This record gives sequence, structure tokens and C-alpha cells, in this order.
Amino acid sequence: METRTLGKDLKVTAIGLGCMGFSHGYGKPMDVDEAVKTIRASYDMGYRFFDTAEIYQGTNPDGSTNYNEEVVGKALHDVRDQVVIASKFGIAAHETTALKVDSSPETIRKSVEGSLKRLNTDHIDLYYQHRIDPNVEPETVAQVMQELIDEGKITHWGISEANEDYLRRANAVCKVTAVQNRYSMMYREYEDLFPVLEELNIGLVAFSPLANGLLTGQIKQSSFSNGDLRNNMPQFTKQALAKNRELFDLLNEIATDHNVTPAQISLAWMVNKKPYIVPIPGSRHLNRIEDNLAAAQIKMTPQEVAQIDQALDAVPMSAVFSGMKIDRK
Repeated sequence: METRTLGKDLKVTAIGLGCMGFSHGYGKPMDVDEAVKTIRASYDMGYRFFDTAEIYQGTNPDGSTNYNEEVVGKALHDVRDQVVIASKFGIAAHETTALKVDSSPETIRKSVEGSLKRLNTDHIDLYYQHRIDPNVEPETVAQVMQELIDEGKITHWGISEANEDYLRRANAVCKVTAVQNRYSMMYREYEDLFPVLEELNIGLVAFSPLANGLLTGQIKQSSFSNGDLRNNMPQFTKQALAKNRELFDLLNEIATDHNVTPAQISLAWMVNKKPYIVPIPGSRHLNRIEDNLAAAQIKMTPQEVAQIDQALDAVPMSAVFSGMKIDRK
């Protein structure tokens, strides 16, 4: 089981499990019992790093709310001391075209209590600000994080979609363990942040490392079930699927050389790039979850990673989903 350390001392598996899709974002939520069994099977495979958030929720067939944190907590309760659980605060709602954010100290404290209850735990190992709130200074958020650490309610904290200025200001008040930023072969903008992460000893937890599934090479259609966020993502239009054909060919070629899948190559590329990068792909399918974890075993030389970077720079690609705008009201 490959492991690495985020920040000073948070030891996690080199690849974590993004749990959002069990309850949120990809159409109808997975049956709760099946989701619990799948997460527990992932633990049995060797996963020790699980990612959720208070905003990840959907509606069950009976009309009840499917809280992702509750599913994760139920699956891992009896092995709680053997896993790292990450959750997030700060998104109040998903609006039609923007995210409503709230990182006021009062909301943070309400959020952490709710998450602790749903996760059925006395602490959260890594607690992220899910999105930056333009109305709250980073020093204010960081001060609350320090208080929660002092109280034992969280042990480490991080920021999702962090930029350099915000990260430096927050880190000066309370040491940041990790940023959770969108990162994949199709979305590499945050590579500019690498020198800062190295300077400050902060890890990068990469979400959407497979470009919402596109880099598996298995998605051929341009429409999905109702409630699936991919219906509005630019990389899944018919035109985009055609434009990305050369990218798929590149991935297939590299995967064939290593006798693995394109998805595994996509993950191995970032794991081998930096020792502080930990991707958190998600899936509802155990065979894919197992394949994703195995990607941590694939070894690449620095030269091979650099060659892949050069190829990615040259290959044509469609636009890729880069996140929803923040409602600044």
C-alpha cells in the first residue's frame, strides 16, 4: 500500500477515494446500503483516505435526504482510527449557475458540528474550506481553524481551489496541511502553485483527476441521466469527444506501454510528478476503484513524466469544466 505525507504529518494512501458520487452530482444517489458496502470494500482493498463534504447530498427514492457524510461515517465507523477522513465547509448551496458560499465563523462552527454528527466521529482529520468566500478574510477563517484544532474537533485543515495570496495569508495564521484543487491532464493551471506548495510544505489533493471520468476513455456518449453534472460540462459534448480523440490515442499508447488502463496512466502521471500530490478519483464500481488504487504502483521516471507533459502541451484538447462561479452577493 503506497502512502505519502500531506503537510507535516498527515499520512494517507497515495490515492484516496472521492466519495461525492455515491450521493451527489452523478444522477440518482446510490442506494445507501450499497454505497456503504462499496466504501467498506474500498477500505478492505487498502484505501485509507476518504473525501466527503457537507454539501454532498441527494434525494433517496423515498424522498429522504442522502447525506454523503452519513454514508461515509456508517461505512468506516468501526475502523475510524485506521482511516483519514476529509470533509469540507463553506458552500451554502449550489445555485443554477453559481455557488453560494459562506465561511463566516458562525457558519463554520455550525458546519463542523453537523459534520461531526453525520460522520459519527469526534474529530475530522482534514477539514477544508470548500471554496473561498470573498466576504471573509483568510486570516479570519484560519483563526477559526486554529481554534477547532485546539478544541480537538479537527486535526488538520486545508483550502479547496486555493490561490497563492489567500494560501499565504491563511497559512501565516494557522498551518495549512493541503489544498484540494482541480487537477488533471486536461486542467493543469494549478501547476503554477507548485513552488509555493513546496516552499510552505503543503500537499495537493487533486480532485477531478480523470476530468470527471473523461480520461478513463470509456465514455462515448454526450448526455447523461437527469441530475448528472456532466450534462453541462464542455468536455462531454459531441464536438469535444471528437476533438479529444488525439488525447485518447496518446493515453492509450502510454497505457499499452505500461500494460495498464488510460485511467491508471492519468493517475500515475500525477503521483509520479510530485511526492505531495494525492489524487482522489471517485467511482461507484468496485473494479474501477480497485484499478485506481493500483495506479499508485506504476512507476515513471522524471524523464517520462516530462515527456508526457510535452505531449499534453502539444495535443489538441477541448475545453474542460473548471468549476462554478462564486455568488458574490
